[in-house]
Amino acid sequence: MTKKQKKALIRIIISVALVGLISLLPVKGYLRFGMFMIPYLVIGYDILRKAVKGIMNRQVFDENFLMAVATIGAIALGDYTEGVAVMIFYQIGELFQSYAVGKSRRNISELMDIRPDYANIRTESGELEQVDPDEVEIGSIIVVQPGEKVPVDGIIVEGKSSLNTSALTGESLPRDAAAGDEIISGCINMTGVLEIKTTREFGESTVSKILDMVENASSRKSRSENFISKFAHYYTPIVCYLAAALAILPPLVSILFLRIAPNWGEWIFRALTFLVISCPCALVISIPLSFFAGIGGASRSGVLVKGSNYLETLAQTSCVVFDKTGTLTQGVFAVASVHPAGMTEAELLEYAALAESYSGHPISKSLQKAYGKSADQNRIGEVEEISGNGVKAVIDGKEVAVGNDKLMKKLGVSYEESNEIGTIVHVAIDGKYAGNILISDQSKPTSAEAIKSLKKAGVCKTVMLTGDRRNVAEHVAKELGLTEYYAELLPADKVTSVEKLLAEQGSHDKLAFVGDGINDAPVLSRADIGIAMGAMGSDAAIEAADIVLMDDDPMKIVKAIKIARKCIRIVYENIYFAIGIKVICLILGALGIANMWAAIFADVGVMVIAVLNAIRALSVKKL
Repeated sequence: MTKKQKKALIRIIISVALVGLISLLPVKGYLRFGMFMIPYLVIGYDILRKAVKGIMNRQVFDENFLMAVATIGAIALGDYTEGVAVMIFYQIGELFQSYAVGKSRRNISELMDIRPDYANIRTESGELEQVDPDEVEIGSIIVVQPGEKVPVDGIIVEGKSSLNTSALTGESLPRDAAAGDEIISGCINMTGVLEIKTTREFGESTVSKILDMVENASSRKSRSENFISKFAHYYTPIVCYLAAALAILPPLVSILFLRIAPNWGEWIFRALTFLVISCPCALVISIPLSFFAGIGGASRSGVLVKGSNYLETLAQTSCVVFDKTGTLTQGVFAVASVHPAGMTEAELLEYAALAESYSGHPISKSLQKAYGKSADQNRIGEVEEISGNGVKAVIDGKEVAVGNDKLMKKLGVSYEESNEIGTIVHVAIDGKYAGNILISDQSKPTSAEAIKSLKKAGVCKTVMLTGDRRNVAEHVAKELGLTEYYAELLPADKVTSVEKLLAEQGSHDKLAFVGDGINDAPVLSRADIGIAMGAMGSDAAIEAADIVLMDDDPMKIVKAIKIARKCIRIVYENIYFAIGIKVICLILGALGIANMWAAIFADVGVMVIAVLNAIRALSVKKL
């Protein structure tokens, strides 16, 4: 418990003890009133102060005003025990709510622990100096020792180690890293000493972007939260006016029409009971807390949600659209076979690798890896990348074109068709066909299970979009059990395909797009909900997506949807429960059936139950 919470608990204990003691003493009149005012002020001075401030600031109608009026009224009518008890139980509920919010915040703060405190820079004398991560410039060499957090994104230049990425991915399995590997901030170095050349400033690093995203998540409110805020805005003054009417109108009717002397005390007490019952704490507290707990539980599992509005949209998802490469498949392409025409396999592979040497595409990397040599840049000139088709380059004075069927057709080169499953890379030299290279990609081990689990979870349609050949797309779709697939798409075609699927959706159905976030930013933005998967270190993913999965396991998509649906289910449970109980108790209070103790249950009891239900959203089951 925090210092403030401990102080509140001490006040509650002292007040309860004083009320119990005073109730046993045989005192009456003003002395009894004065004695009961001691525990009342001990427990309620802050509520009274807030109520006065609200009145002075012309923001009268809030829960502090309701509690102050109800308790002061009860004491004025001589019901000292009930008046103090209402304030005590209200403070117990507030303490409980504060503890629950703290528990949710601690789950998010576990993610915040990835924030580095310092970076080690090697001085000219060879010693290590600790500096603020903000002071580290791009291209600096930093040293990360075992047990320390990686402060800034970079590339390992010396050393090898195991990295703890659990704060980012939610997975406890360490990852190995060695010289030449990219490394992102927020990881914890577990074993060896690493020397890292920084590639970003701290403000632009992965850890900063993630922390900024999580810290701002609460600013994007869901429709349910906005409804509750508007509801409370109008509801509180309405019930205050109804309570005033309940205290005044029935006695006036008795005097003017029935000619009966009214019992003013009874009707005022009913009005005060009505006020206590009407306090909207359960709704105002439990709904935001449910979303806060849901976002906290998700972040602990490596699912970063930018706001509760996205959590609400994800819960309504009925169609999930996937990019293929790097999302459903491993994205680790490897040259499977080389089919030259008029030259050796080594020559064909060399021309292809040199032409693709400036590209960072996975296919280009696989060609360079198969070539096995560093590209001689002096041999390469006039490189032109043709989006969605391939590249053209001048190599050793020859015009070399490397790409797909579309590129060959565009250049008017006759090429050989292939029925092999994989990506076919055609090569043409000086306008003549030189052969093709087969590159294959494997599905991720959990992709098929993820698709199956999505269907069990109620997702009606699973669709794959790819720029790959139709036969490759068909093979992957059948292997994984996808509902539909669209093949041979240019980047712009993916947006068109998503728009077509959106047009087919029902009014209450939502479409989620899952991509790697690097080249899928337009589609991520166009979908109802954009999910970037395996996006550690990807700026485009964190910027464009609404939800970021911090590793590349497709099962995390299923987990994200289940978290969202559980959270929304809890929200609606609390709304129906709180409003239902309050309506019943308000009617009973107005009729004089419910007393002040029933009112305490309708206020504090309902709030405690709703808060207990809300913090269930923190619990995330393993799949």
